[in-house]
Amino acid sequence: MNLDILNMKGEKVGVYDLPDTALELEKGSQAVKDTVVSFLNACRAGTASTKTRGQVSGGGRKPFKQKGLGRARSGSSRNASWRHGGVAFGPTPRSFATKINAKVRRLALQRSFSESVKNSGVIVVDDVKFESPKTKEAVAAFNALKATGKILCVVADYEENSILATSNLPAVCLMKASAVNTYQVLWADMLVCSKDAMDVIVKRIEKVTK
Repeated sequence: MNLDILNMKGEKVGVYDLPDTALELEKGSQAVKDTVVSFLNACRAGTASTKTRGQVSGGGRKPFKQKGLGRARSGSSRNASWRHGGVAFGPTPRSFATKINAKVRRLALQRSFSESVKNSGVIVVDDVKFESPKTKEAVAAFNALKATGKILCVVADYEENSILATSNLPAVCLMKASAVNTYQVLWADMLVCSKDAMDVIVKRIEKVTK
């Protein structure tokens, strides 16, 4: 598949040859789902915490005698059924991270990227470079490229002007090609990739053939 290479003014300056081995539209939907769930799980803080009856201060003395009062026996004023008592089966700090195999992650990224290519959601530019760190320059560039909605701007390496020019745009996410993941590709309506960044992405997702 061939994709047009544009400059930052939206003018065609070349053609990018996207190998067929980098595309996958028949399988991988389950891999995408598992990878996204794993990513969202890893984002959870897992810091919710409650104290058990053994961790609550006090309650060391038996609150009243065992027999003769006509009420249920109790050995501590800090059990879960008492006011100011501990919490039974409450949350404790934990990690929600789930393991995803490297091949599954690659397949998920390949499938999500292929869907973006299929839906004409990928724009290749010769180089993502801004002359100044001004937001209006980034806005003008994306308008010239006809990139609308949520934009994932993928570069081979960060540059200060690119970071500053896009930092005030809530619908634009600037990422290195080596760090792009499936969730970000699905989040974006448009992928604006530099030619060097596309080379990195293709290398990450391309099938190994012998």
